[in-house]
Amino acid sequence: MKQIFSIALLLSCTLASFASEHFVYFGTYTGAKSKGIYVSRFDSTTGKLSEPELAVETKSPSFLALNPTGKFIYAAGEMSDTPDKRGGVSAFKSDPKTGKLTLMNQQSSGGSGPCHLVVDASGKCLLVANYGSGSIASLPVKTDGSLGEAATTIQHTGASVNPKRQTGPHAHFIVPSPDNRFALTCDLGLDKILVYPLDSTAAKLATNNPSFATTAPGAGPRHLAFSTDGKFVYVINEMKLTITVFSYDSKTAAMTEVQTLSTLPADYAVTEKDSCAEIVVHPSGKFIYGSNRGHDSIAVCTVETKTGKLTLVQNESTQGKTPRHFAIDPSGRWLLAENQNSDSVVVFAIDAATGKLKPTGQTITVGSPVCAVFVACD
Repeated sequence: MKQIFSIALLLSCTLASFASEHFVYFGTYTGAKSKGIYVSRFDSTTGKLSEPELAVETKSPSFLALNPTGKFIYAAGEMSDTPDKRGGVSAFKSDPKTGKLTLMNQQSSGGSGPCHLVVDASGKCLLVANYGSGSIASLPVKTDGSLGEAATTIQHTGASVNPKRQTGPHAHFIVPSPDNRFALTCDLGLDKILVYPLDSTAAKLATNNPSFATTAPGAGPRHLAFSTDGKFVYVINEMKLTITVFSYDSKTAAMTEVQTLSTLPADYAVTEKDSCAEIVVHPSGKFIYGSNRGHDSIAVCTVETKTGKLTLVQNESTQGKTPRHFAIDPSGRWLLAENQNSDSVVVFAIDAATGKLKPTGQTITVGSPVCAVFVACD
């Protein structure tokens, strides 16, 4: 059966690469239903998603990042076999014809519980956020796509108001600014978005005291996304189930709060099981999407482009449990919601005029899916 799937996957991508065919790689938490990173084939003309295959066996590759060349995939491993027994970051080379991955090397993430990573625009620097230790690190990317040892490791300090979850720092996300001059990181434990100057050539972050923006006490900033024009930053707050809009000064990386709004319907009674997770800006820049766990929905917001302000227009069920992550395909026509606790990936169509979501009826099974990235087929 595996051989049949492999042949079908290869033929589909080879024959239809001109028709916007992509591989989709799924990061997972490994266990009884998952052995590592899985790959499917996605056709953006039809929204069809093929049955997944195991691309590489590896331990809990919970978040994935793509090299700008499209040839290499990087994974954050919350449990690793690195010498210091802390978190690890693994580099994989992708086969452009079959979608299979080959491990090149692994390096320490510079802390415990790495939960997010990204490659900068130059492709020379990988940034990683360590939730457990509340630290961030920068690693050089070599010319062959493999990783060097961390060039910079920065430990966050402090706390915030929630006695259960904010007694110390918890770096949850890191991303370069659109001009690649700064790195912004969300720290859930501090209720801050911290900013560090980025030297991509040396793969280093400046270690001087960074500037930062703050969210409401106890909000728990988790992930962020820039507007398509780079003038606004949208932060999704895990604990308060809100999105905070900041104006962004590209010269100084200073941020000023513009708006905070709920990601949930007004009549919904929030419980301790509810939390937010991912946030994505639509390629058109007209819509913002955020995921609600517990409520198990995608919040759809329209954007007022001049002010950056949002209006919540829809909460669409993900037809599963715990959407820790979701991804929009490169064409902007489809959204893939990964339901971690129901082992499913569900495909939704995006209305180009309103941004609203509509189920397509397509669902595949992936054990504990927690991340997805698109790579063009060869």
